[in-house]
Amino acid sequence: MSDHATPNLPSRDYSATIAFYAELGFETSWHDENWLILEQGDLILEFFHYSDLQPAESAFSCCLRLDDMLQFYQKCIDANIPEQTTGWPRVHAPRTEPSGMLIAYLVDLDGTLVRLVQN
Repeated sequence: MSDHATPNLPSRDYSATIAFYAELGFETSWHDENWLILEQGDLILEFFHYSDLQPAESAFSCCLRLDDMLQFYQKCIDANIPEQTTGWPRVHAPRTEPSGMLIAYLVDLDGTLVRLVQN
């Protein structure tokens, strides 16, 4: 295995997190009362329990760098995640940022910002 990093993100409720990310193609590879790991291909997201998290105040975020970001974004739409500017969960449509990078945004059930970045 080559060097890699995995984001450690909060989850107020592991069952809800599993169900949300399953709609996006993630499967549970580890789950106990202290830790949750979800995987989809080479993407790995790890979660710790944070029952007192206030999603509106969350500052947690990560980037998923994707070979086919538009396909992943479409999975979000197909999972009925609303495209809106407030609330959670939600998605923001892909756009080319001033950096020249094509990026979409997903905010999950716990208010975590997940940047969807086209490789």
